[in-house]
Order: sequence, then C-alpha cells, then structure tokens
Amino acid sequence: MDAIRVSKVEHVLCTKGGTTFSGTIHLTAHHLIFQYEGGKEKEMWIPYPLISLVTRLPQTLQGQCPVTFHCRNFETLSLEFSAESDAADVFDSVKELTVAPSVYHLYAFFYSPNPPFPTQNGWSIYSPREEFGRMGVGTRTKAWRFTDINKDYSFCPTYPAKLLVPTKISDTTLQYAGKYRSKCRIPVLCYLHWSSYATITRSSQPMVGITQNRSIQDEKLIETMFQSHFSPESRVSNAVVYGATTTNLVIDARPTTNAMANTAKGAGTENMDHYKEAKKVYLGIDHIHTMRESLGKVVDALREADALLASINNDLSGQISGVSVLDRGALRRSGWLRHISLILEGTILITRNVHVNSSHVLIHCSDGWDRTSQLSSLSQLCLDPFYRTIKGFEILIEKEWLSYGHKFLDRCGHLSSDKFFVSNTETNGNSGGADAAQAFLASMQNRFASQNHVKETSPVFHQFLETVRQIQRQFPQRFEFNERFLHQLYYHLYSCQFGTFLFNSERERRLGDGNGPPPCDRTVSVWDFFNLPSEMEQNLNELYDSSLDDPVSRIPGADMGVLFPNPKDVRFWHELYGRTDEEMNGRHIPVIVRPGVVGPVETVEDDPVNRIATPSNIPLPPSPSKTPLPPPTQTFPRNVANPLIESSDSSPSTPELASLNLGSPSVVESFRPFLSTSSNFSMKPTSSPTSDLSSRPLTKAQEFFAGGGVKSVWGKLSSNASAAFSVVQGAYDGVARDLSTRPGPASPLPSRTEELSARSNLTSWGEEAPTVSVFSPSMLSSSSPPGVRNPWATVNSSKPSASSLFSPYDNPWNSAQAQDLGSEDEYKPPSPLPIDPTVSDPSLRAPANSIARSNSSSSRLAGNFTGRSDGDSELSTPSQNLSSASTDPLGVGLA
Repeated sequence: MDAIRVSKVEHVLCTKGGTTFSGTIHLTAHHLIFQYEGGKEKEMWIPYPLISLVTRLPQTLQGQCPVTFHCRNFETLSLEFSAESDAADVFDSVKELTVAPSVYHLYAFFYSPNPPFPTQNGWSIYSPREEFGRMGVGTRTKAWRFTDINKDYSFCPTYPAKLLVPTKISDTTLQYAGKYRSKCRIPVLCYLHWSSYATITRSSQPMVGITQNRSIQDEKLIETMFQSHFSPESRVSNAVVYGATTTNLVIDARPTTNAMANTAKGAGTENMDHYKEAKKVYLGIDHIHTMRESLGKVVDALREADALLASINNDLSGQISGVSVLDRGALRRSGWLRHISLILEGTILITRNVHVNSSHVLIHCSDGWDRTSQLSSLSQLCLDPFYRTIKGFEILIEKEWLSYGHKFLDRCGHLSSDKFFVSNTETNGNSGGADAAQAFLASMQNRFASQNHVKETSPVFHQFLETVRQIQRQFPQRFEFNERFLHQLYYHLYSCQFGTFLFNSERERRLGDGNGPPPCDRTVSVWDFFNLPSEMEQNLNELYDSSLDDPVSRIPGADMGVLFPNPKDVRFWHELYGRTDEEMNGRHIPVIVRPGVVGPVETVEDDPVNRIATPSNIPLPPSPSKTPLPPPTQTFPRNVANPLIESSDSSPSTPELASLNLGSPSVVESFRPFLSTSSNFSMKPTSSPTSDLSSRPLTKAQEFFAGGGVKSVWGKLSSNASAAFSVVQGAYDGVARDLSTRPGPASPLPSRTEELSARSNLTSWGEEAPTVSVFSPSMLSSSSPPGVRNPWATVNSSKPSASSLFSPYDNPWNSAQAQDLGSEDEYKPPSPLPIDPTVSDPSLRAPANSIARSNSSSSRLAGNFTGRSDGDSELSTPSQNLSSASTDPLGVGLA
C-alpha cells in the first residue's frame, strides 16, 4: 500500500465518449474507481492491468491538470484535476500499481469471489482422455496412442503432459524426431474428424538450416500420421475407410519469404522431396510484429477520433451531438481486416481438406504457438458443432491455446512497463534550459526504448476472437454463445482477475515457480465465472438452433454441421471497439445478386441482357470473339449520386435489367471516404448534386451510352432498347447496297471464306469508316435489288424496315448483317414453278427469324445468317428481274 500516495480525490472531471461528468477518484490496490456525483451512473472500475497507456498533460488555460488513460478494451477517459499535486500523485500511484514486478503480484492471486462460485472445476474442465475419447480415439480407431514422454515436461516444456502420437511410433523415435523440430515441438494429434479418420496435427518448423538437414525419424512420423486412416490391424471394426493420401497437406502459415529466411537461422521449412504423398501450402500470414503494428494503427485512429471529438465538444459545448469523426481510411490502411481474411482463407482450406477430401493436415508456423493455434482452433470450430457450444468452446481454448503453450504472459504484456507512462508536463519558468533539454531527452528515450520492451507482445488471441466473431456473424444460428460471451472473454484476457491467461505454458500453471502451491490452486479459473447461472443466461444466443448441425439431415441446405465462412465478408468488431457498425464499417448495403460484366463480353452466355431475355429452351448463337468498346464519353447515369464513387454502378438501360431493381450497388464498399453517410467526416453534402437529373428525359444518345461502366457495347446494342441503332443499321444497309452495285475493277472476287476476314475491316463504334471496300453476301447478287435509295437519306419511319426489326440473336458487327433485307412486302415465297437450274439469284433469302430457328449454329459462321450452311440446300427463287438475270446469269456480281 506504500505505492498509493493518495487514495481519494474529489471534484474530478471525467470525460469519456465526449461526455463530461464530475465525481470522486478512489485508488485501491488493484482498481481505479470513479464514483459519479449523485449516483447518476454506475461506478466505473478499471483494473490496473487493463491500462495500456497513461499520459500526463500540461495544465490547461482553465487551470485544470489532465491525465489521460487509454485502456486495452479500447476505452479512453480523461481525468482533470484542479490541483497539479493531485494529478501528479494519481499519475505516480497508478504507475507503481500497474507495473508489476512479477506475475504473482497480479490481481488474480488476491482475488477471492464472495460468495464463492457454485462450481469450481474450471481448472479440470479439459481432460485429454475424455476429449479425444469423444473424437473416437481408442474406439473408432486404434491408430493413435497417448505417450508419457513429456509427463514431467522434460521432453518439451511448452507442450502438455499428455501427447497423442501414432501407435506405430515408439518413444525412442520421438526422441530423435524432437531434435529436428524447433523447441522439440514434434507433430502431435489435435483433432480426429467425427466421420472419417482424417486428422489435424500441429508442430513447429523443422530445423533444416542452410545445409538442408533431414530427419528420417521425423519423415517416418509424418508418413505414419498421414497413413493413420488406413491401418486395418489397428482399427476396431472393418468399416469403410475414407481418405485420400494424395491430398494430404503440410500447412506453413508463414509467407514464403519468411519461411526461407529462417533457413539462415538454422530452421526453415520441409523439403517435400522427403515427404511423400503430401503437398505444402504457404498461407502468407504475417508474424506477430506485423499484427501488433496493424492493431496499433487501428488504435491510433480511434484515439485521434476521440481527441478530435473532445476538442470539438470543448469548443462547441452543447451545440453538437452524435458527430462521427473516425477516419475509416486509416482503419482500412491498417490492414487488420486483410490479416483476418487471410486467416479465414487458411481455415477454409484446412476445413475443406479434412471434411471434403477426408485427408490429413499438418499445421505449423515458426514455433507453433501463435498462427498454428489460430488455424487449428478455427478449423475445429468450423468442423465440429461441439466446439460451437459454450462448454465446447471453453474446451477448445484449453486444448489448443493453453495446453499447447500459447505465450499469454508475453503476448498480452500483463506486467506492463514504465515506458507506458508518459509525462508531458512543462517545466517551471524559473528552470533553466538544461532541465528542459533533459526532460526532452528523457521523453524521447522513453519513446524509443518502449519499442524494445513490447517486442514480444502481439494481439494473437484477440485476433482469434475477432475471427470467431466474423464466423458467428455469418452464421448467427450455429453458435450457442452470443457476442457478449466473446466480449467478456476478451475483457478478462487483460483484467488479470483470473489465473487462466497469466502464464505461457501448462507447465507454469501446473508447477509454478516451486515456491508454494501451483497457480492453478491459488487462482480462480475464468471458466468458473463464465459457468455461473447468471452469466450463462446472458451469454446464450437466442437464435441458436442445434438441429441445423445434424450430420444425417437431408433437408435442403443441410451442411452436416460443417461451416465454410466467406473470407471476404469481414468487418470490424465494432462492439469491441466501442463504436457503431456504421461508424467503423460504413453503411451496410445489402448485396443484390445481379449479372455482372467485367470487360468485353466474349460469348452470348456471358451477356446478361441476352441471357435474361432468352428462354432456356432456345439455343444461343455464337458471338464474335472480341467486341469493340466505345470511345470514352461523358455519361449521366440516372440513379448514381456521385459518378466519381459509383462509377461501377449505373442504372440499367434495358427493360430486362430495369425490372431487376438494380438501383443499389452490388459491391459492399465499407471504406468509401466520401459516402453520403453521417458517419463520414467530410464536407460532402448528403444530397446528390445530380439527383435532379433523374427526372429529366434523356436523349437517345445519352440513353444509349448510359451505364457504360457496367455493360459492354455489345450488351447494349443487342438489347433492342436503343432507337439509334435502327438509324445506324439502315446506314450500313445502304452502304452495302451501294457497294454491291458498283464493284471496283480492282476489287478481287470475294469467296466464302473471306467473310471471316471482312469483320476486321469494320471499325469500332464512333470511329470513321475506312475507305476500303466492305464485302457482303449482297455483292454476289446479279444486280442491285429494286428500290435502292440514297444511303444517307432520312430513313422512312412510316413503315419499319427489316433492318429495324433487330433480333437479339444477331451480331451487329458482322459484315454479313450489312446485306439488304428488303421490306416486308418485297419478300415473296418460292414459286410453284420449276426452278431454272441455269439462273440463281442468291440475293433473295428467307427472313431472319426463320433462319434463326434452324439448327445450324455450330456449322454457320458467328452471326452470319445468310440462308445457307454447309449441310443445307441453297434457298433459291425465280428471278424477279429478267434483265438483270440476262446480264449476269451466274449471279456472281460482275458487271
């Protein structure tokens, strides 16, 4: 108690969350307590280990002496004292009480619940024999056995006392294999699939080194593990064995460069030439230092937002409320969600290989207690519904994190340090410059030295809990516990009220330092607290439905109780950070499934417009391999508020897409810096500057080019929605007729095969037409059809032409489409008179709709509906112009 210089300070202003209250500060041996005046709010208790950073600031203009406290649960509060001596005493007292000389000085060794908890079996909630017996070890299969090689923790101090290894492997082999693995963490069993004999094993990295060392014992151990599903003499029954050794995986959670860099340190990664029937996968998950820096950027963004909000409230007190100043761009740049997404991708890979492929997986990173614990526990959470219950989740943490040696003491930084207490008070005016310089150097040394102290801290378990929250959010009916359970678990990870998360290994919990009883007997387990009836009632998930996890269920959508989360659907756990979902993740826009087109449409199957408008029983004709794109033009989409942001989401310009109600974007962009939401701190008005454009009628050109960023030109032209295409098609028809009547003397005779190359002569939409001749089947006619007019004359709109009746199956970029279709009354059916074999007029052909129904799409050129194919007979009719037939009796188009 000598550390407490002042135990009570009255009339202290406490600012938290932009709200200021007056109250009294109490300092006890393990808590900082703030009591609100008048009992307006519940007392605020802060355990000292929960404090991450304390900053003492200079005296303000109002004469207040502020001390800012940043906590590990992402809460920030500022205490303002009227006397500078009170601020100094509180600062020094909290500093001495927070920085503990050893783990045995923490609150857990002094905490005694009053009244005692009804259940006190938290330290024995996990029994290896019971848990692996539940999986089927010893009953469904006898390929695995318990070994006592580590019963006194002499073989591997960071491993549990009970290890499961293959039955065929002796302890002597394990001794030799341990020399080849970092920290002697050999591959051991951690999960046996409930249906097949597929397994998940874990270890540390091999000691390969620069000399490419190898261990025959380690290779034999892994080979036996990967063949444990096929050992008839070891199984209880002769049931069918599921498994395929060709898909066995060695999961290296590290990036490739990190794994190779460890080779210089004498470690490295497996040489797969020595591990047969297995493949290796690198997941690219960064190390603990990158994770610490990433979360640090998130914390900096939250602190900056709190400081800015406090400044605004001080300047404009009582004038504003509900202002969000959190920079979501800084949150995005932190990369925190990207790391969680990578962990989820690795989890899905392991889950699929075990459940779908019924194969084995070996997981390791560097030492096998950080990323390995994350991947192993998350995979089992997805594979086994038992681990999604409250009791099962507690056993999962005991097994994968506590017993297999996650370093909670080092990663959480429970002992804190003097480096996390910063005093920025100004020196007195009478002091010389030397004192000011000394204070400045001490402050800078404090900042630089703090980085060396926190080099072992990392939010690994926090990252695991946040990843569990992602899966829980995606599958709200599959977890017995709710979000509060995870939130409380995170709080007690740093509160040091219980002894569960205070040590680095099972050995330290079970044996201690040799002075007195072991910590498991001196402290209370956190599971005793969570298993209280009052806590169980608050932590139950009301949406939980255990019937969905029935492995024999055959109802639609049944998944046998195995979850496959979406690694791209990750969002910040806003409840943990004390913010709203919109503030941290942006306004949630529901994803609407719609046909998306990226780039040119290669086939008609890829065209959303034609695919929607076409019945499934009608075969689709082929489309050209490449489609020209329109030149850049200024577009005015109808339902887009900001074209700079919503450029990929435009209003549909066709009736088929308009009926799908595609006004909302299809991609949920969580971190748009200028979305029209109240959560963005920007000068952008909430109303759209182009909102009045939606009521104005668009011209045909604007309607044609509307939404150019979403659909390709081919999709828009083939939608029958643009009247401008009729004019263009008529112009092409007129050009084709004009060229067919005046073939140049130097023009070569076009052949059938040259119809393919005629497409290359066409220009993109909007470009100037070339001067070379455009070949079309109409050039093969004996003469031009009657009624040829000026191709640039106005199209007669009183009577629609055949070219204006455009079919969605036609290809507008095909040169064969430029032939004359004639008017509806110009087409005549074949005459009943015998056909003259010496006269052929190929310019007359059947209508396009009759040809489209013919089953010749595979043998016909793409989009060329010329009325003939390789296997069909020619469509010929009697000549309607005898003079033309006598001039060109063969119908080859020669003058």
